[in-house]
Amino acid sequence: MNFDLTKEQTMIRKEVRKFAQKEIAPIAGELDEKEEFSSELTRKMGEIGLFGMFVSEKYDGQGMDYISYIIAVEEIARIDGSQAATIAAGNSLGIGPLYYFGSEEQKQKYLPKLCSGEALWGFGLTEPTAGSDAGGSKTTAVRDGDDWVINGSKIFITNAACDMTLGVTVQAITGTRDNGKPEYTCFIVEKDTPGFKAVPMHKKMMWRASNTAELYFDNVRVPKENMLGNQGDGFHQMLKTLDGGRLSIGSMGLGGAQGAYDLALKYAKDRKQFGQSISKFQAIAFKLADCAMEIECARNLMYKACWLRNENRPFEKEAAMAKLYCSELMGRVANHAVQIHGGYGLMKEYNVERFYRDQKLLDIGEGTSEVQRIVISRHIGC
Repeated sequence: MNFDLTKEQTMIRKEVRKFAQKEIAPIAGELDEKEEFSSELTRKMGEIGLFGMFVSEKYDGQGMDYISYIIAVEEIARIDGSQAATIAAGNSLGIGPLYYFGSEEQKQKYLPKLCSGEALWGFGLTEPTAGSDAGGSKTTAVRDGDDWVINGSKIFITNAACDMTLGVTVQAITGTRDNGKPEYTCFIVEKDTPGFKAVPMHKKMMWRASNTAELYFDNVRVPKENMLGNQGDGFHQMLKTLDGGRLSIGSMGLGGAQGAYDLALKYAKDRKQFGQSISKFQAIAFKLADCAMEIECARNLMYKACWLRNENRPFEKEAAMAKLYCSELMGRVANHAVQIHGGYGLMKEYNVERFYRDQKLLDIGEGTSEVQRIVISRHIGC
């Protein structure tokens, strides 16, 4: 067994960490306070190759392995959850379905712009009545000659309503299977398609500087060429997309936990009480020791899941485990970090407050913690 990163992976960590410290850290708090998505910052992330990292160079991707991509998300999340969300959703949910299931024509048309960071793409799955129960979807697509007509709505869709959005992938019901269950098919909908409307969502508790949208489809007509894959493949495509997405959300938890821990450790060393640094008190030292231990465990679990994916081996169980553990770990670490900061941890002037808020989405997005436990229990034969 070899736990060493490759030279390329080590360089990616170094360069992305340097970028995050220089470009993101100085403005993360301000963007969060203003609820402002930054196209400028997103394009800068594209310029250093943070989009299309696992995509072939044939489509202007970076042609890297999945661990390299996860390291990049981890390092961005170590500084700011909002920018990490833009990267994670942009790659796993936006680029991923087009890359893995799109036709050659679709890939050539959309991927170069998305891989350069020039444009973003949304992933329309969640609906007002369909969250953990994806089978509760109401959005439909009906065949009309050579076109499909889409009606319905989606909610909580990242990267889908900003000036950089090029379009979305949307799952819709296209019929009924022989077993009586709905047939799902995915379609490509470009942003200027008549009848399609994307509305930004505000007043979020977390990821306030990422773009989140509600999507509305009112007799949206798309040609048959906009179908992603074959009719009826939608549910399979979405499940496969979510398997990869769990790794990126998990890496956000891992990076966020590391960031909160770093802040807590520095504060504990600097803060003096009773004549010494509070890091010298056992109550504080033990909290920090527990955080360090769990982060190490989480990183090993996450990287193993990514390694399995790189090796084209089954990784679904490990992806669910990594997403669940890393997400909940960030909650524990952020809670300790705020406690160590005391009253200052409750103030926006201290970044640890933002980490505490940003964590909660990780328990919900890409499948709730409860759903991850269902997935794991099925894999172990329960």
